[in-house]
Amino acid sequence: MPLSRRSVRFRLRAAAVGLVTLAAVLTVPSAASAAVVPAPETATLVSTNPADNTPHGRDGESRAFAQVGSQVYVGGSFTQIRQNASAAWLTRSYLFAYDRTSGTISTTFLPALDGPVNSLLAGPNGTLIVGGGFKTVNGVSRKNLVALNPTTGATIDSWVGRSDGGMIRDMVLRGNWLYVAGAFNWLNGAAHSGLGRLNATTGAIDPTFNINATVGRHGTGSYGWTIDVTPDGRTMIAGGNFTLVNGLSRNQMAMIDLSGTPTLLDWSTEKFVAPCASPETFVHYVQDLKFGADGSWFVVGTNGGGGWPAAYCDALIRFETANRGSGQLGTWVDYTGNDTITSVEVADNVIYLGGHFRWLNNPNATDAAGDGAIDRLGIAAVTPATGLPVAWNPGRRGSASMPAGTSTWGSQVPVLWRGSDGLYFGHNSDGMGSEYHGRLGMFPLTGGRTFAPKNPPTATTGNLYLGTGEGQLAKASFNGASVGAPTTVSQPNYTSAGATWRVSDRIYWAHTVAGAPTGSRIDVSMFSGGAIGVPWESSGFNDWFNAAGLTGAFYLNGRLYYTRSGANALYYRYFEIDGNYLGATEFSLPTTGVTWSSVRGMAWVGGRIVYGGSDGTLRSVSFDPTAGVAVDAATSRVIAPASGVLTWSTPRIFFSVQ
Repeated sequence: MPLSRRSVRFRLRAAAVGLVTLAAVLTVPSAASAAVVPAPETATLVSTNPADNTPHGRDGESRAFAQVGSQVYVGGSFTQIRQNASAAWLTRSYLFAYDRTSGTISTTFLPALDGPVNSLLAGPNGTLIVGGGFKTVNGVSRKNLVALNPTTGATIDSWVGRSDGGMIRDMVLRGNWLYVAGAFNWLNGAAHSGLGRLNATTGAIDPTFNINATVGRHGTGSYGWTIDVTPDGRTMIAGGNFTLVNGLSRNQMAMIDLSGTPTLLDWSTEKFVAPCASPETFVHYVQDLKFGADGSWFVVGTNGGGGWPAAYCDALIRFETANRGSGQLGTWVDYTGNDTITSVEVADNVIYLGGHFRWLNNPNATDAAGDGAIDRLGIAAVTPATGLPVAWNPGRRGSASMPAGTSTWGSQVPVLWRGSDGLYFGHNSDGMGSEYHGRLGMFPLTGGRTFAPKNPPTATTGNLYLGTGEGQLAKASFNGASVGAPTTVSQPNYTSAGATWRVSDRIYWAHTVAGAPTGSRIDVSMFSGGAIGVPWESSGFNDWFNAAGLTGAFYLNGRLYYTRSGANALYYRYFEIDGNYLGATEFSLPTTGVTWSSVRGMAWVGGRIVYGGSDGTLRSVSFDPTAGVAVDAATSRVIAPASGVLTWSTPRIFFSVQ
């Protein structure tokens, strides 16, 4: 089955990438988007160890990949390649192929192009469709768009597609429709500005696709930069240097209905209107975008330098496809402070991103690691539910013995593409995963791992645990409405404990520890209803957080919900179990009637928050984070009053089936 990718992430002069520093920030959702609370899903990561048999480029950058049969095709701005670090350089300008299994460079696929390749697709009937910034192919005029024989590189003369007025930057194939974006005003001799659709079999223009992106930002020429189409072929999202689409205001992004005659949809955002740090350099800052597997959401990566949070500069943003209207805001936003994201890919419930960054989850500093910063050098994987990184960190760095003339760091990762056997990457440097990988490489699916989401118990009956003294827990049966007679058990591993929450087969708990930066930390212990296991620190990346300040906490679907000392609100931070990373930004939920400053200990049980109070009473209240009011005291009820047996006035409360 041929595979292909609407790839290419390269610089136009008007959108040059600055060499600045990353700091990721997860910002608060808007009121309109807060109703969407994505749930973590089972995900599969590729290996962090790049394949050893991929060829190397010497110069320029790799911008696009495609697969046809056993061959991998690589396009870009390079002019020389070689088989391995000791081999002689071969002249192969802009496009070459190699065997997917052995890595051997093809000696029969030898097309001749006079300009860079920006996008590749495996087309119908065994063709390879090539888009870029070239004027001739195999010595014949073929402007910016051509179909080739994937065995020999010969031009398929019967394929008539061409971009008369400018380069092709991105392509997507859905069914037999070929969607294109670029800096053109004409396709096949017909007027089209920035966006177009062709018959993928013949290259003929589709006259019904009358969508034109015009009027560039800051007085520059307009162009389409990046596009994607939902897997069902019904919706397209486009990004680029434009301010109008079909005469309507659409700054850098537009959504198009493809279910019938293509029509501009009522979807727009103001977050790409304001300029970023240097508009003369970062003319537009939408760099790449990709739909999720079911098409219900898409993610956007940007550059631009300073300007956030007023604008989505240097950020990774998730949007919901079904939302309509103006002023759209991200479901979540992961700001990169002052550094660039140049490529994104979505595969197997993971978002991969590449670029010129050093940290994620870093809202508290610029060009430095602030509180919450998680080291990620130039390539990362994050969860679609929260935007937080997962424990996948190969790093865009080389080995200690790189070949002469190579570089370990560059400004871009122009393309990430999930092929049949792994995640392919193209970049403008030579180091990846602490190895030499000149301008391209691949993280194989073999050697990767699958991880499932973890949550608190879903049962509505079980046991409530209450810390009654140093190293002691009381256990009382709980049926959602009442508690049974308690038994008390010594727990010597559970000392100097604070707020505690149950997740899957473990508990997380605030642990006061001498010498910790804040005097406390988030620890983890295994727990199955018996002895609490020896604790370990959840992550050194969380040591900025004052866990001892929590007065109650519970975890649910990628979020740590909590109350804290001296505040009267229900808060949450994103929390990624795969890596135990705590989000650096605090959010508050809309609630009414509950005095959160008096809460002492919380647990989530069957859609309700069960919580203690400073008065020693145990209560519960309905909880729906997708509602306009997440908690309403009108749904509160008393479960157990304070008594001589148990007083529910400690943060050390959690629920477990065991």
